[in-house]
Amino acid sequence: MVGQWFIKMLNKHPMFKVTAVTSSSKAGLRYDKSTKWLLGSDVPTNLKGIILSDSNPKSIDADIVFSSLPSHVAGEIESEFAREGFLVISKASYYRMKPDIPLVIPEVNFDHMTLVNAQKRRRGWDGAIVTDPNCTTSILALSLKPLHDLLGLNKIVVTTMQSVSGAGYPGVPSYDIVDNIIPYIPGEEDKLRSELKKIFGKVKGEFIEESRVNVIASCTRVPVLDGHLESVYIESEAEAGLKDVIDALRSFKGLPQELKLPSAPEQPIVVREEIDRPQPRLDRMTGTVPGMSVVVGRVRKVGSKSFSFFVLGHNLIRGAAGSAVLLAELLVKEGYVR
Repeated sequence: MVGQWFIKMLNKHPMFKVTAVTSSSKAGLRYDKSTKWLLGSDVPTNLKGIILSDSNPKSIDADIVFSSLPSHVAGEIESEFAREGFLVISKASYYRMKPDIPLVIPEVNFDHMTLVNAQKRRRGWDGAIVTDPNCTTSILALSLKPLHDLLGLNKIVVTTMQSVSGAGYPGVPSYDIVDNIIPYIPGEEDKLRSELKKIFGKVKGEFIEESRVNVIASCTRVPVLDGHLESVYIESEAEAGLKDVIDALRSFKGLPQELKLPSAPEQPIVVREEIDRPQPRLDRMTGTVPGMSVVVGRVRKVGSKSFSFFVLGHNLIRGAAGSAVLLAELLVKEGYVR
């Protein structure tokens, strides 16, 4: 699913041209003949006839590699590409928590990219690996960034309602999910906790000193096609009024917005004031770049230093392929791509 969104978002991209699509099991086949296209209409015309290559870095002519491989094969293949000089932007979880591998959301913690020089030196790579967080983490961390800057965060309690597309294809069996909610997703709560601590950590020399924020997560799967909705409660270090919090969310912009990058929405966080929003079906494609904004609603002050809200994001766009493409645009602009 993420791979197909990469294809869709990179088709006719103003900064990038797709030179290869790789598959160790289907090398030699046409892309449109070897995949079941799930994103409506048809495979983009410019890329439907591309012949799949083997996942061998010595046969690929490119500057950037986007990886949406399963984690059990990502470690070996991604390191081969990095060793050969490629910049790998990975959606796999294999390298996310390695101490010298940046785990980056473009608007949140781009300063963590300073780890790359240490990574190359320690591992002997000519290239590098940069990871993009789990989709649930990406959506949540983006909404928390302005609040972390304004208030400081001591505690985060989050309950997620995650769409079935987050499980890939064919994903969750229909008999399990129709007319049902599954109150457990293997590994998801641990990923959310550990990734948030790394993302909100500080660069100390060649490593990240993790944030001490206390994260309590409960992750559920719900019968929604696309879009993760998350119920969030925070306890902060400083006090602020409700208006201050809403203004901080609404006015937040990051480096991608300042640089006006092609995949950067004008407002990365959209605040809705209706009592019953955000909703996945209505709000998952929000943004001047559709699907690249997260939507926050029902912001409430529940104590002198505590607030609650809902946040929604498209898990396959802002939570996955779109965030990685935006990160690649930023890396080019900031000189990380030779």
